[in-house]
Amino acid sequence: MADEHPTQEAHKPAKRGFRRHTPLWMITYADLVTLLLTFFILMLSMASMDPIKFTKASSSIRDALGIHSDPVHIDFSIPALPSPAITRFSPIQQQTTRKIYEKIKSQIDSLRLNDDIGLLKKSDESIVLRVNDSVLFKPGQTNISPGFDATLRTIAEIIRPLPMNLRIEGHTDDAPVPESGYSNWELSVDRSVSVLRFFTQNNLFPLDRMASVGYGQKRPAVPNKDEASRALNRRVDFVLQLNITSSKLDIAPQSAVVPL
Repeated sequence: MADEHPTQEAHKPAKRGFRRHTPLWMITYADLVTLLLTFFILMLSMASMDPIKFTKASSSIRDALGIHSDPVHIDFSIPALPSPAITRFSPIQQQTTRKIYEKIKSQIDSLRLNDDIGLLKKSDESIVLRVNDSVLFKPGQTNISPGFDATLRTIAEIIRPLPMNLRIEGHTDDAPVPESGYSNWELSVDRSVSVLRFFTQNNLFPLDRMASVGYGQKRPAVPNKDEASRALNRRVDFVLQLNITSSKLDIAPQSAVVPL
């Protein structure tokens, strides 16, 4: 019976414990790394995947952990804004007001119309052809005088091919209209309408590119001091303006991407 005690002690399981060669701080460090990994995984799952931000974040983490490797290449693209519609005909780009002015001036000089038509460059977008009322109308009359319509035909031939709209302006001096019952404003309006009607009835200029207006004595070219200055103010102005709304060919913008 005495021999049983050693045998039972030999079969008893040995008590397990920590290995003496494993540092205790490593266990704490492993738990910390696991918690950090879990935290970043949760943050990543709740955040939207932005390729640029993801690349920066991953690079920052690798640098913090001392891991240096080649950067991860992620293919992504950003949409490009559509380009503006391309126009087939653009008056401003193809022919400036200055060039049109020089062209009209050369035509007036070649036709020797300087005595009947005055050419003024009003601004960067408009040109004025000035005709004295005595060239088109008799004193106090609104109908175009017979034989004087040749000047209007010449003006129409000059400006019709140009990419410009026409505004016909009637002007008078400050003297009352004698024995006609017209006011200066009514006289200027009727004269501008007479010119517009002449262009339309003779198919000299398209109606959708014309307008008529009368200013009476309100816009004098020079102060009404004497008869000579008043004669300059009795006039019909043909104001030419660039036709911005010319026919265009719109090309549908195509979506494009710019690879980074």
